Amino acid sequence: MRRWRTPARLSAFAACLLLAGCTTTEATSGDRLVEVDSGNDSCDLSTTEAAAGTLTFRVRNSGSKVTEFYLLAGDGLRIVGEVENVGPSLTRDLVVSVPDGGYVTACKPGMRGKGIRGTFTVTPSDEKVPVVGGEAVLVKQANDIYAAYVEDQSAQLLEKTQRFVELYEAGRDDAARALYPVARTHWERIETVAESFGDLDPRMDAREADLEPGQAWTGWHRIEKDLWPQRATGYTPLTAAQRSRVARRLLADTRTLDRRVRKLRYAADEIANGSRGLLEEVATRKVTGEEEYWSRTDLWDFQANVDGARVAFEGVRPLVERRDPSLAKKIAAEFAALQTLLDHHRRGDGFERYDRLSQVEVKRLSDAVNALSEPLSRLTAVVVGAEAKD
Repeated sequence: MRRWRTPARLSAFAACLLLAGCTTTEATSGDRLVEVDSGNDSCDLSTTEAAAGTLTFRVRNSGSKVTEFYLLAGDGLRIVGEVENVGPSLTRDLVVSVPDGGYVTACKPGMRGKGIRGTFTVTPSDEKVPVVGGEAVLVKQANDIYAAYVEDQSAQLLEKTQRFVELYEAGRDDAARALYPVARTHWERIETVAESFGDLDPRMDAREADLEPGQAWTGWHRIEKDLWPQRATGYTPLTAAQRSRVARRLLADTRTLDRRVRKLRYAADEIANGSRGLLEEVATRKVTGEEEYWSRTDLWDFQANVDGARVAFEGVRPLVERRDPSLAKKIAAEFAALQTLLDHHRRGDGFERYDRLSQVEVKRLSDAVNALSEPLSRLTAVVVGAEAKD
């Protein structure tokens, strides 16, 4: 996923829902109504449950900051619909057709970070949730929703990186170590997009083994080694001035990345290739334990790459289900099997250190990655065929 297309900003109707109809910011009569009050520190909904079909989320900004409202899938990652740039005292509507299931709502005062989140349940109903348009519409839906996902992950990366840099510069190493894999999760979810910027990726994510002769080592892994020097022989810790330089370089590059991704738009074949590319990252670096050599937080990266690959797949899944339903079913099943193995290694809000896994456990993860890689390798060809047909 190296060359991204950059057309103009999407219209409101361009946020048409994958799998489940459309979203827009113009309400129509007869829609079920959920009132949303977005304050500076609150996100209050008039109800957290509604029947499947067309819903209207009427978002009122009662705070002093410009806000956004998101309806996310149950995984909290895939964006179902969004309303942006709701100024103080203003009200905007998000109209969305959704099937039954679990969802997540989020208000983002200041339009930054993860937002104030809550759960939302859509119960079964007799109203049929439409799938709108032909394959061209599905392609556009995939492109638009994936762009919103990348922007959301980049914003969260920037917010957490800023906090991480503050902790590291202040010498609060325990807190910085705790935040390190959490912040990097957002990088890893969009890693193939970030890697497309050839000037930023080497500065931000190069491992020591990746360095070219004469290349200055900066970025996440330079700081990682300084926070976890136990495996290094004769290591000299960075001085306060050196810490500040490398930390501020990382933050500046993260801000540049965030600005750049907001100009990108994606073709369906690029999204499919991105899903495959993220799984290749798992197979070549995460399973081997090469990525987080110092911290041993590889499973956080492993999960994040799988998250990004799965979100990209879900974006083009309606296309695949039309053209090759057995392939769509196979990929979904293998994603689920891999996730079950990853969940076995969860510890609280994080994961087991990678060096504590047995060889048998690593082999099981590797086998599950390989089982998913085979059907996922066929994804792009199906998607390209869908685009060509329409």
